Amino acid sequence: MNDNRNMILAIVLSLAVLLGWQYFYAQPQLEQQQAAQQAIQAEQAKTAGSTTPVVGADGATVSAPGASASQGTVLPRDAALAQSTRVKVDTPKLSGSINLVGGKFDDLRLKDYKQTDNPDSPTVELLSPKGTANPFYAEYGWVADPGASLALPKADTVWSIDGDATLTPNTPVTLSWDNGQGLVFKRTISVDENYMFDVDQSVVNNTDKDVQLYPYGLIVRHGEPQTSGYFVLHEGMIGVFGEKGLSEVDYETVREDGDVRPQSVDQGWLGFTDKYWAATLIPTPGDKFQPSFTYNQVSDNYQSDFLGEAVKIPAGGTGESASMLFAGAKVSNLLDGYQSADNIKDFELLIDWGWFYFLTKPMFWVIDWLYTITGNFGVAILLVTVIVKAIFFPLANKSYVSMSKMKLVQPQMNEIREKYKDDRQKQQQALMELYKQEKINPLAGCLPILIQIPVFFSLYKVLFVTIEMRHAPFFGWIQDLSAPDPTTIFNLFGLIPWDPPSILMIGIWPLIMGVTMFLQMKMNPAPAEPAQQMIFNWMPVIFTFMLATFPAGLVIYWAWNNFLSIVQQGVIMRRQGVKLELFDNLKTTFNRKSGDKKE
Repeated sequence: MNDNRNMILAIVLSLAVLLGWQYFYAQPQLEQQQAAQQAIQAEQAKTAGSTTPVVGADGATVSAPGASASQGTVLPRDAALAQSTRVKVDTPKLSGSINLVGGKFDDLRLKDYKQTDNPDSPTVELLSPKGTANPFYAEYGWVADPGASLALPKADTVWSIDGDATLTPNTPVTLSWDNGQGLVFKRTISVDENYMFDVDQSVVNNTDKDVQLYPYGLIVRHGEPQTSGYFVLHEGMIGVFGEKGLSEVDYETVREDGDVRPQSVDQGWLGFTDKYWAATLIPTPGDKFQPSFTYNQVSDNYQSDFLGEAVKIPAGGTGESASMLFAGAKVSNLLDGYQSADNIKDFELLIDWGWFYFLTKPMFWVIDWLYTITGNFGVAILLVTVIVKAIFFPLANKSYVSMSKMKLVQPQMNEIREKYKDDRQKQQQALMELYKQEKINPLAGCLPILIQIPVFFSLYKVLFVTIEMRHAPFFGWIQDLSAPDPTTIFNLFGLIPWDPPSILMIGIWPLIMGVTMFLQMKMNPAPAEPAQQMIFNWMPVIFTFMLATFPAGLVIYWAWNNFLSIVQQGVIMRRQGVKLELFDNLKTTFNRKSGDKKE
C-alpha cells in the first residue's frame, strides 16, 4: 500500500541518515568516549623547548627553535611545579600558578569541573608545566630585528615579582626583568572572575638610543593530546582571522603538510581547543598581527603564536603592548559576553556549533533557558520536544489528516489493486486519480519523520559539544545526559556482575525508545508484502541497538517524541473517524508469532 511504502521510505531514509551520522561522524567506539572522561593518561614526555617567532629581514615571521631541554624522566605534577618559584593564581574559577622562569602560564586547574562524574574525582588540569606527561603552556615576550644585539627575556629567564605574589581578580601582579643594558621589561597580569587574563607588556628604555621590538604570544602543546576522535567535533588548533573567519587546523594537518600562516590581520584570535576546554591568544582588536600554526618535529611541539607589529621605544621612553589570554571552559554565555564586551571577533565559534549553527545554537539557547526554570537539563529536553511539536503542529496535523483520509479510502484502494493486479501502470494511474479526487497527499506520511531529522541533528550537537551538558544528570541512573545510558539488559541492569561489550549495552531508555517506536509503527495497518512486514518488525530493534550508543539525552528525546507522536496521531485519527489500528495490529502480530511457534 502506498501509505505504508511512504512510511517505509521515510523510516529507511531516517535510518540511513542516522547510520551515516553515527558511523561517519561518530565512528570511535564507546570506550574512547569513556576514556576521554577519565583522568588524563600519562604519555611519554617530550620536554624540548618552545619555538619562538622571530622577524625575518623582510618583516615576515620566521620560526626558529628556542633553547631545547633534553628529554628527561616524566615527573609528577607537584614535583615539576616545585622546581621553580611561582606566582599563585586563585580565582573563583581557577587555581594554579604562573612560573617565574620564563613567565609562563603553565599551571591551571578548573575548579568547577571534575575529570569524571565521580564527586571525588580530581579537578580538570588545563595547563601543565614542562617535565610532566602532557606539557601545555602559554608564553609572552619580545623579539628584535635580525642582527640586533639586544638581551631579551627568554624561556629560561627568571623574572622577579613586584609586590603581591598572588594573582586574584582584585590583585594583579607585575613581573619585571632588567637586561643589564638599559632596558627594563615589565609584564602586568590581571584576571577576571572567570577565565580571561589581561597581559600588558612594557619596556622602559633607559638608553640614549631608540629601540624597536616586536611583541609575541605563543601557546605550546608537547605531543598530540588524546582527543575524542569524532569527526563531528574539531579538536586541535583554531583561530579566527579577520574577514577569512574561522580556521580549524588538525594536528595531523600541520604535522604532515607543514606550517600554516594566514595573512596578517587586525581582528581575531588563535590557540588550541579541546572538546570542552580551550586556551587562546587574543591580540588587542585593531592591532595588526601575524598568526601562525606550527609543528616542530624534533621536539614534537605544536604551537599557535602571533607576532605583533613593531613597537618603537624612544630613548628615555616606554613602549607597550597589550593582549589577552583565555584559558578555561567553553561556557557559551561567557564566550558571548567576551565577544561583546571585548569586541573579540566571532569568539563564540570557539564552541564547534557545526554547519547547522542556525539550528544548533537556538536549540541550545532554548534548552539552557528551560534549564534555568526547571533546574534539570533532562526536563528541559522534554519541554523543548513539546515546543518543537507545537511549532510543527500545523504541518504534522495536515500530514496525519492526509494519512487518515488514506485509511478511509482503503477499501477503494484495495478494489483498484485487485482490479488492476496484472497492470501496475493502470493501477498507479487509478490510485493517483483517487488521491486527486479525495485531496490526499500520498507523501504526507513522510513528513512527521522527516521533520525530526534536523531537530535530531541539532540536539545531538548540543548534547555532544556544550559543556553545560557535560555530566548533567537527569533522574535515577542517568547521571550524564551527554553519555550513553550506562545500564544494559544483558546483565539484568546490574544484577549480574558482568560488563558486556559496548555492542550489548542496551539500557533502559533505549529499550523504552524501541518500544515506543514499535507502538508508533503499529498505529498503521501492516504492509501486505512480506518484505515490508519484515522491515516494519525489525526497524525498532535496529534503532534500539543503534541509539543505545548515543547520548542518553538524545534517546530520551526520541522516546518522548515517539510517545507524543502516538498521542497526536491517535487524537487526529479519532477526529477523522478512523479506527485506531494499534491494538488490532498488536493482537495480530503476537497471534501470528504464537501460531508460527506452534507450527
